Amino acid sequence: MKTGFPKPYSTPKEIVQLLKSRGMHFCDEGKAESYMMNIGYHRLSAYIFPFYKSPKSDLALKGGTTFEQVMTLYRFDKKLRIVLFNEIEKIEVAIRSVLANMGCQELNDKYWITKAEYFANGEKFNQTLAVIEKELASSKEEYIENFRHNYIEDYPPAWMITEVLSFGNLNYIYSNIASNRLRKLIADYFGLKPQVFTSWLTVLANLRNMCCHHARVWNRDFMLNPAEPRKASKVWIDTSKLDKKKVFYRLCIIRYFLSAVSPSNNFNAKIADLLSKFPPIDIVAMGFCKDWQNESLWQ
Repeated sequence: MKTGFPKPYSTPKEIVQLLKSRGMHFCDEGKAESYMMNIGYHRLSAYIFPFYKSPKSDLALKGGTTFEQVMTLYRFDKKLRIVLFNEIEKIEVAIRSVLANMGCQELNDKYWITKAEYFANGEKFNQTLAVIEKELASSKEEYIENFRHNYIEDYPPAWMITEVLSFGNLNYIYSNIASNRLRKLIADYFGLKPQVFTSWLTVLANLRNMCCHHARVWNRDFMLNPAEPRKASKVWIDTSKLDKKKVFYRLCIIRYFLSAVSPSNNFNAKIADLLSKFPPIDIVAMGFCKDWQNESLWQ
């Protein structure tokens, strides 16, 4: 049975005093109050939670916990999201291009994305087409407006359409392609089977959205459970002892994709450098395996 939300609003100053009563130390309470105003206690509370003693429900902080420790964790997570977003962008751009290119080549039709005959499920196709029409109608991109004003076709070619769709829409299109051969060709380009490719696109789209919306990722238990490649054509990692719901597994997925998209990438160095700048970070809470840098995937 639902009840009314019982917690009253507390000012930043009241929050700082509350945290002091729980055992947190502050070097500058005024500065901490400013952070509470500009970032919000609700957001920061996720970074305070790891510092509570067990049982967490007692809300007693571990001895020596400082507000600066909380802010260090917050800053690390922010920098991690920036790194992840930049790398996922490379993958997303490649998927847009590969989907359009391979579809045009295999089907010999530059308008294939907007034709029902190339898709397995008519209802899914109609939903996708409605999204395409909405995106095209609202797009202010010069190349879309140029096409609209100068050509008689109802829809632009595939390589234009993929540029105005979301990551999730691309996956929706891919999973509905009727041609098994085309789906295999696209997935194989990235060294994956179609089922794993679809799963990993969903996982990366979810992670990308979290990064865009500034959500905590460093120690999160992600809801999506990625499919596991049985026979990876590129270097993979022994995941038998990894928690697939942690961020490290997603770092491995990104690293794997980059081996196809950007073979000379330095993602491993970026992650190692970030961790070196934040030595207090508990990488076990992130799902990292022991000696992760010695794994072939990360060399």
